[in-house]
Amino acid sequence: MATLQIEHPVTDFNTWKAAFDRFADVRGSSGVCGHRVMRPIDDARYVVVDLDFRSAQAAREFLAFLQANVWGSAARAPALAGSPQTRILETADMTPGS
Repeated sequence: MATLQIEHPVTDFNTWKAAFDRFADVRGSSGVCGHRVMRPIDDARYVVVDLDFRSAQAAREFLAFLQANVWGSAARAPALAGSPQTRILETADMTPGS
């Protein structure tokens, strides 16, 4: 399993979340098999997103899609503030039920 982790500031979480939700079908057809949206408890204008994939290659391809087609467009990425920081992670150890 591989996880594409994305983090960035947002100007308004509800606006950002609505845009995130509109891309659910795209995420599914791109191989996302699970996701988590997290926010720091002390910063309502920041998000951390984990997108899970079955392979690192699928994560790389989806990251390239986001960079080329989403993040450069204010219409497709409303409330995005600043440049997203990304990394692709591989699971090294996991507790059952996690």
